Amino acid sequence: MTEKITTPQENRLCDLFREGLRALRFNKEEAQEIIKAGGKMQEQIKPILQKLAMVDQRFGPVIKEFEFIVPIDYKHDTQLDTFAKKTKKLSTTYYFNGALTSANFAKATNKLIPGKTYKVKIFPILSLVTSGDCMTFLGKQNAILVGGQGVTLLQENKPDEFPKGKWTVSFDQKDALWKDSDGNHRVPRVGAYSDGGFEFNLGYFVSDWGDYACLLCFCD
Repeated sequence: MTEKITTPQENRLCDLFREGLRALRFNKEEAQEIIKAGGKMQEQIKPILQKLAMVDQRFGPVIKEFEFIVPIDYKHDTQLDTFAKKTKKLSTTYYFNGALTSANFAKATNKLIPGKTYKVKIFPILSLVTSGDCMTFLGKQNAILVGGQGVTLLQENKPDEFPKGKWTVSFDQKDALWKDSDGNHRVPRVGAYSDGGFEFNLGYFVSDWGDYACLLCFCD
């Protein structure tokens, strides 16, 4: 578990903000305008702080962040099969990998809880990384690994949150992932097109990931 920020660290960050503010030499009227736009200021500062906080610069600051309430009728054990039955016939489904089934991904590490609210974040991959790098990064975010069940449930309920022109990848522990006939562990991923279409496919745990992909991160 990643340790929380300490009080001395928080105090030092506040000191840095004060020093930066004083260096800008705002007058009373200018300062008041900034105060009035406090919410907007926080939104603009947030990605800057997130980028500075990134230990691994191969991953970018969060590009999507929102709350997601798991439907009360969610059934983990049949999610992938139920989803496939509804989704394969849609005109917006450009491809659906037949191996994305409840049986193949029955070893999922975590089961989403019906009615529970999760924080969902999507991080961009900026340069070539391994699946191990992705797992390390997700661990530092205290991510809950939700695999195929999580990414399909999210797409079913919040399709507009998926970054267009990217693959959103949903990891699980390697041994929990389905292994194909060639012995490769496969990683669920959803591709979103600018015209509203989607692909539901499986990547390879053994392969590297590039800037065409993003990481899905569920958190308590």
